Amino acid sequence: MLDNNLQAQLKAYLEKLTKPLELVANLDDSNKSNEIKQLIEQIAALSDKISVRVEHNNSLRMPSFLITNPGVDRGVRFAGSPLGHEFTSLVLALLQVGGHPSKEAQELLEQIEALEGKFHFETYYSLSCHNCPDVVQALNLMAILNPKISHTAIDGGIFQNEIEERNVMGVPAVYLNGKAFGQGRMTLSEIVSKVDTNADLRAAKSLTEREPYEVLIIGSGPAGASAAIYTARKGIRTGVIGERFGGQVMDTVDIENYISVIKTEGAIFAGALKNHVDNYDVDIIDGQSVTKLIPAEQEGSLHQIETASGGVLKSRSIIISTGARWRNMGVPGEQEYRTKGITFCPHCDGPLFKGKRVAVIGGGNSGIEAAIDLAGIVEHVTVLEFAPELKADAVLQHKARSMKNVEIILNAQTLEVKGDGSKMTSLEYKNRADESTHSLAVAGAFVQIGLLPNTNWLGDTIIRNRMGEIEVDARGETNIKGIFAAGDCTTVPYKQIIISAGEGAKAALSAFDYLIRTSTRTAE
Repeated sequence: MLDNNLQAQLKAYLEKLTKPLELVANLDDSNKSNEIKQLIEQIAALSDKISVRVEHNNSLRMPSFLITNPGVDRGVRFAGSPLGHEFTSLVLALLQVGGHPSKEAQELLEQIEALEGKFHFETYYSLSCHNCPDVVQALNLMAILNPKISHTAIDGGIFQNEIEERNVMGVPAVYLNGKAFGQGRMTLSEIVSKVDTNADLRAAKSLTEREPYEVLIIGSGPAGASAAIYTARKGIRTGVIGERFGGQVMDTVDIENYISVIKTEGAIFAGALKNHVDNYDVDIIDGQSVTKLIPAEQEGSLHQIETASGGVLKSRSIIISTGARWRNMGVPGEQEYRTKGITFCPHCDGPLFKGKRVAVIGGGNSGIEAAIDLAGIVEHVTVLEFAPELKADAVLQHKARSMKNVEIILNAQTLEVKGDGSKMTSLEYKNRADESTHSLAVAGAFVQIGLLPNTNWLGDTIIRNRMGEIEVDARGETNIKGIFAAGDCTTVPYKQIIISAGEGAKAALSAFDYLIRTSTRTAE
């Protein structure tokens, strides 16, 4: 199960264990159970602090195994294989159950420990999902910290019967006490806030009581991280507020065009951004969304922002780097069947459509890449492109057209998503060349039609173009003095990670220049 390289890496990690571990496997005679047994025996052979016990309990999922301490009947359970992207989740679970401390903020850890009530979480994941580990790791940590919380991470590829019964069509899919709790990437703070009914009140109070910043950065993707590093290096009081550190990069699988980094993954890149920012004195506020901007009444006074929790933050200058989100089709049935067939991530959700017919909406690079990836999993892929020709690079077009189970339809305007009430069953589209309408029987549709800037919360305070992008000058400054913007939420062309990072640095330098040239005598 583990090659020599992985075993060597894991052995080094397991030297950090401070408490003995017991791996309790619940197995039958299946091949998958044999694989799990082989895996946990390999793990146990790497440390004298780990023992293995095998049982056969029909009331629990088989194959599965519990990571616990000897004499303790609780811990974290993996049902199926925790390899692929979930190998990191396995390593962290071993370390944390074995006494190695988490690096999460102490305030958040204490909040988890204080949660009241019984919480049994179940998370369905796929081994190819790059979004799933964050959720699995967050819930595992909660189960380790609080005895009232339990968590089972379930490999949807093995427990297909549950996937069908619960109509899971997107991962990660989380259930709490048997009921749907959430779907898609969630941070630890987001999960805790959702189950802690008083979290918003405490967050609002904590935010409002903070001293004003000199630079407050809204958004924590590449542009925001770059801006934070540049302002912090100038020695000025810097804050960063965002829903999740890394932003849309966390939804990116492979990155091969960030200069000096030949190839990496989005989650790894985002982690590197966070580690770099953590080297400086930056106040990072994660898991919070901003709902309103209140510009200063006069130059030199404090700008304010309001958060969804009700908190208020103040700053002499602001850098907006809220990025962008996937564009919706805007057709009937799309929202009704979102996560029930309509999805955006072929890497995460593709395995859930194994052997089925699916569609990809959009013929740009992302759409054709999605079709190529899906073709190796599903029965058939139909690409619907609105324009009379594909926009993808020629090499991608050639690859897609060479695949026998990929069909490309041009001049196709999606009209409606149809289903049976619980899941999507077909797409209606119009041939724009002859105005004829057609029905395409598919179990899912992967929407790849571009991005929209996350700027609706600005209202009419900042000038934006018809696409909603913030208009900035060559210095990254908006129409309001002391407020700057950078990255995919702006009018700067070419939405690329490296460009966003550069724009963030430029906005930071411009903000610093503004601060040293602006008197603080009128500041509130």
